[in-house]
Amino acid sequence: MSGFDFSNELRNNYLGHKGLQLPRATSTGTTIVGCLFSDGIVLGADTRATEGPIVADKNCEKIHYITDNIRCCGAGTAADTEYTTALISSNMELHALSTGRKPRVVTAMTMLKQMLFRYQGHIGAALVLGGVDATGPHLFTIHPHGSTDKLPYVTMGSGSLAAMAVFESGWRPNMQRDDALALVKAAISAGIFNDLGSGSNVDACIITADHTETLRNVEMPNVRVQKERTYTFRKGTTAWTKESVRNLVVSEQVNPVGPADAMDTT
Repeated sequence: MSGFDFSNELRNNYLGHKGLQLPRATSTGTTIVGCLFSDGIVLGADTRATEGPIVADKNCEKIHYITDNIRCCGAGTAADTEYTTALISSNMELHALSTGRKPRVVTAMTMLKQMLFRYQGHIGAALVLGGVDATGPHLFTIHPHGSTDKLPYVTMGSGSLAAMAVFESGWRPNMQRDDALALVKAAISAGIFNDLGSGSNVDACIITADHTETLRNVEMPNVRVQKERTYTFRKGTTAWTKESVRNLVVSEQVNPVGPADAMDTT
């Protein structure tokens, strides 16, 4: 049976009662946003992936494909967001083939929230789902326990408060495409510069009724500058007492056993 397996929970509880210190959950960080404009949806995300205090990836993708007209931004555990959205994307394609109709955003939202609620928050996926279908543009947030919101502008992740401050002061109904994109870039930048869990570059995705445009690294505010000095040292600067060279390539002689006839390919 497919899905997640929690059969080790009893074992982990037993070991915990015996005094074994179990590993703690790793803190996660992200800034993901979305907002409505006159013709559709603009989604945005930063590109930093962290492992606690370590930056594991400076340029990861957090805007995931669901269908041609639906995208989903993920915050939380990277593996959970990636595989959860991939699973729902597959189910949405099967749903479209079964019904013969273009899938709706509310269908993807229902599938996602039912799956997350089924696992009671153990799947660490906080999602911003946006898309345009036959009924118009729709924007949802989906929390790890399965609760949802439908709002004209949303933020999620550890940098969500900084991003929401930008939306609260700058968003207005029926914005034009360029204005909405600039607002999303400003909101993500606020998360990047005010939250240690967010950083690197800005990704965006613009979804309208007839086109979806993905803007990878639309802004790169943290380009590494050239160092003022170089730290190269000439050979022989540091003394050593002895030198040993090992050959790590293993040579092997193969002795054929049996007749060495050519393989019959007829």
